[in-house]
Amino acid sequence: MSETWLSQEAHDRLTAEYEELTTSGRTEISKEIQEARSHGDLKENAEYHAAKEEQGKMEARIRQLKQLLDSAEIGTPPTDEGVTAGLLVGVEMLGDEEVYLLGSREDDHPDHEVLSADSPIGQSIIGAKVGETRTATLPNGNQVEVTVTSIEAP
Repeated sequence: MSETWLSQEAHDRLTAEYEELTTSGRTEISKEIQEARSHGDLKENAEYHAAKEEQGKMEARIRQLKQLLDSAEIGTPPTDEGVTAGLLVGVEMLGDEEVYLLGSREDDHPDHEVLSADSPIGQSIIGAKVGETRTATLPNGNQVEVTVTSIEAP
């Protein structure tokens, strides 16, 4: 996986979500499980099983956020070292040119779609400089030529 850069706003938003889940989120799900448990036989208690499943999803999200927040760089990556996650990257492929924010689904940009740095296209352009063409192998086995047309800070 490539290095992850987060804007200060994204970092603050994810930190707030992490704090919410690890405090009141855990308290609430614990209360739901306790309430469901009081309804009798756990083998046939759909409310209990749903609450336990929700708890599992919440704990997975907490682990994901913790790993992301512990390892992410805050700010804007340098543009002179080629394409890296956290930058706006212009790419031309299949005759179309688009500008994407190269990053993860946690990133957000008001004007551009996010292109995952872990996708085949994202992986193929990591490190490329403006004007450089790389080949990406798509999940269906087809290959596509991708030319980097611009690199800029978001």
